[in-house]
Amino acid sequence: MKSRKSNSDKLTFGSIKLFLTITFGLTWGIALLMILFPDQIISIFGEIGLSNPLYILAVYGPAFAAIFLVLRHYGLSGLISYLRRLTLFRMHYGWWLFIVLLIPAHFYIGAVITGTFFDPFPYEPWYSVLPVLMLMLFLGPVEEFGWRGLALPLMQRRFAPLWSGLIIGAIWAVWHLPAFLIGGTPHSEWAFLSFFVGVISLSVIMTALFNSSRGSILIAALFHFQINNPIWPDAQPWDTILFSITAIIIVLLYRKNMLTRKDGVTEVLMPGEEG
Repeated sequence: MKSRKSNSDKLTFGSIKLFLTITFGLTWGIALLMILFPDQIISIFGEIGLSNPLYILAVYGPAFAAIFLVLRHYGLSGLISYLRRLTLFRMHYGWWLFIVLLIPAHFYIGAVITGTFFDPFPYEPWYSVLPVLMLMLFLGPVEEFGWRGLALPLMQRRFAPLWSGLIIGAIWAVWHLPAFLIGGTPHSEWAFLSFFVGVISLSVIMTALFNSSRGSILIAALFHFQINNPIWPDAQPWDTILFSITAIIIVLLYRKNMLTRKDGVTEVLMPGEEG
């Protein structure tokens, strides 16, 4: 039987540097190819956009980095334990209401303010949205294997949840920067500053939710999917403003948990299995 790895072999706060190196190296490296050789990329992989295989590979950078590091430090049994965090679903019912009802409420209220609430549904016939829903379910949410699955627990070993959420949020936002430089992506039509503020706000909210769920990758992925859900109306920039206000309210309501290191989830493997 394979012996348990020693403490020196385990992931530490310092492992974040290697995680970020791999993550940015993969994503930004692929993005650079798209920027420098767009014609060649299109001829091989098709139009640059959300369904382009190379674009999807770039989005999966954080997940690849996390899985590599877990395998390297904990072996196959550790990876299985890490993936079992997809089975964690118990948390306060208020957070479930937030994911199911309040996230769409942010978009619909924002759409009322911006005057886009009554815009026609962009998918015709309506069922043409189903493939897009499936794509979004397995695109952005996969990032959470890296950002919340590995980076956030390691960050919370050094910083309180609030500061960890702010740091991860800033890094997460900057990681998206190439998408603003590549034509054919939704980001290329957005303002980066507004996006930056919005992502940091979402990261703070997700940090509180993540800790409430004992480090569930599943819950983080579902939250991410709801944020990217294509059926919600366009509410920019009010969706960003509303989520920023919500982040402030959550910090105030959970200030003891958000400002105390002992309340942050720090385990990368299934709770209780990272000995």
